[in-house]
Amino acid sequence: MIMATTSSSVSVPKKAAGTSRPYRDALAASTAKTLRRRRVVNRVMVSLTYVAAIIATIPLLLILAQLIKRGGASINWAFFTQTPRPPGEPGGGVANAIVGTGVLVLIASLIGLPIGIGAGLYLAEQRGSRLATVVRFLSDVLNGLPSIVLGIFAWHMLVRPFKHFSALAGGIALAAMMVPLVTRATEEMIRLVPVSLREAALALGYTKWRTSLSVVLRTALPGIVTGTLVAVARIAGETAPLLFTAFGNPYWSVSPMQPIAALPMQIYNYANTPYDEWVSQAWAGALVLIGLVLVISLAARWATRSRFGLGGD
Repeated sequence: MIMATTSSSVSVPKKAAGTSRPYRDALAASTAKTLRRRRVVNRVMVSLTYVAAIIATIPLLLILAQLIKRGGASINWAFFTQTPRPPGEPGGGVANAIVGTGVLVLIASLIGLPIGIGAGLYLAEQRGSRLATVVRFLSDVLNGLPSIVLGIFAWHMLVRPFKHFSALAGGIALAAMMVPLVTRATEEMIRLVPVSLREAALALGYTKWRTSLSVVLRTALPGIVTGTLVAVARIAGETAPLLFTAFGNPYWSVSPMQPIAALPMQIYNYANTPYDEWVSQAWAGALVLIGLVLVISLAARWATRSRFGLGGD
């Protein structure tokens, strides 16, 4: 009885071992097929992402090529140092428009940055309050408004009552566009600051307002600078608000109470004329404006790398 039981118990594993080999072979074949399918799908999806990235850069490359082709010949020293010539005369430049753009951006920054940073700081520090919810919602709505609507509003509030256009009105219109961008960027950057820094400052005896300004805001400063530069790049190329406020000026003017030239308006006006010289300068002005936005974008990228330590060792 013991011998029979032993032989019977030994025969079962042999039978099982004989039937497990086909199963392992089938499992290996199925696994290999699945891996091949996954590799093919992975290569297809990676190729699609490469194609999407290339397609995304094509419009910018085409724009740059067209601007260089049509406006590159007009880029010279006189273009940056002279004022516009009368229609039909060769030469001239857009120096007054470049300076005017700087004046408008400066006015907009002096007005919009303190308001935007202060509002963003409040939204981040008082995120659960009802007022913060309302301000955040209205900021998002203002950020989505068409720029021409802000221009018409600024004309009605700042130009019509005083009976004349001015650089100040244009700067305020651009500041209204800048505020929601800076507000949301400031709020998001401050939210990234660790709570432990606030608690440490409060434990050392700092008041809440001093903690927000000296510790929290200082820690989030590189990210806020990035958002600020993005907002500046946004408003530097706006035309619609300035048509109703700054109006334009063919002469030198840096007075905030007088009409002032701006590069986007100069491009718009020149592009709608039948004079080949002005049309060529419009293309050159667009090339300069793209270069300005590119420089600001590179500065924003540098600030981002400084904030998050992407430079590495």
